[in-house]
Amino acid sequence: MIKKNDHIGIAVKDLDAQVVFYRDILGLEFHGYEELPDRGLKVGIFIVNDIRIELLQSISSDSAIGQFIEKKGEGIHHIAFYSDSVQAELDRLKAAGVKLIDETPKPGAEGMKIAFLHPKSTFRVLLELCQK
Repeated sequence: MIKKNDHIGIAVKDLDAQVVFYRDILGLEFHGYEELPDRGLKVGIFIVNDIRIELLQSISSDSAIGQFIEKKGEGIHHIAFYSDSVQAELDRLKAAGVKLIDETPKPGAEGMKIAFLHPKSTFRVLLELCQK
């Protein structure tokens, strides 16, 4: 069952410049960087109340974020919802006819299990499910 909004992922070209903006100009609390080499990403993490803002920079030419920026430019990439069981949600949504990008959860930032739903089934919004 989906419990809450967990985070918003924003695709960026220059992570360091964006961190300066979000931290120094907007005044948001910066929680650090994390690299996900298997996904070709470097992530800058902020938390506003209990919702994370993840700034996503490609560190690999073939990463999904790199491809997204090339096609659409910088901006909101996805919205993530927290679930107690990503696999149970995937099974439920698939049975309801929702097209999945990920049939099973994979590792994400901060040790989360994550999976994406296909935008063709979510009115053109890339949605992510995540769990601790």
